[in-house]
Amino acid sequence: MSAPTLQAPRRGRRTRGPARARPAERAVVAAGALVEPIGLTELNAMAELQTRVDCKYFVPADVFRRLVRGMADELRVLEIGGQRDFGYESVYFDTADLSAYRAHVQRRRRRFKARTRTYTDTRLCMFEVKLSGTRGETIKQRVPHPFDRRAELTDSALAHLAAALESAHHQELPAGLAPSVITEYRRTTFVTRAGDARLTCDVSLVCHDPARAVRDTGTHVLVESKSSGHRGSAVDRFLRELGVRPASVSKYCVGIAALRPDLPSNPWHQTLRRYFTPPQAAS
Repeated sequence: MSAPTLQAPRRGRRTRGPARARPAERAVVAAGALVEPIGLTELNAMAELQTRVDCKYFVPADVFRRLVRGMADELRVLEIGGQRDFGYESVYFDTADLSAYRAHVQRRRRRFKARTRTYTDTRLCMFEVKLSGTRGETIKQRVPHPFDRRAELTDSALAHLAAALESAHHQELPAGLAPSVITEYRRTTFVTRAGDARLTCDVSLVCHDPARAVRDTGTHVLVESKSSGHRGSAVDRFLRELGVRPASVSKYCVGIAALRPDLPSNPWHQTLRRYFTPPQAAS
């Protein structure tokens, strides 16, 4: 897709009112209220984790409540201005033949994602590159990006991406990068008191392009445990005790797989069937 055909929304989606909230949304709000708050500056000083090991889980709403209730004394929740859940929007960039997506399908060692990420409550926007490290860890590099150009690759963003690819993979900048899919969701972030793990908890996920959109079912919380060690964190161990196993999922790849059924998508067939509704016309 060319850049003009995929436009980022002018503002983030509004949070659902209590009466309309779905089970996963209600579970995250209730769980967040059980935990003492932490500010953004302190959280980043404790556990910024730009290089980390990630484990992702689809956690049923009732199990998520048990998880946070059982670990409430060990966790703190990000709070900014009295708010504990925040809107996110990501615009992902790929080539016309979706070479970045295909690299993930084929599990190539040299793969990356390029996106703008906007914190919709504050309109703060960053350009981010996510790379796979030599030991399977995720490396994220980011620079500021203008909010009004978040569906574009500026010269600064292209230079940052080129430098990151050359440094990590000795790879040249792909030609013809343009917006491919947009994701939107609400996120609540927890951190362990020891600072060795961060837990991001996402609900109300929507992936869309100009024609169609796919939404989560609202029954599960997409939890990502981000830790500095390959053995995982106490959160990962507790989730295993609760019978929840890691899932192979990428918001970008799930979005492309759902919206482009003509492409190979075997790794995400079960994820789409279990946790997402069928694609519908974009509103």
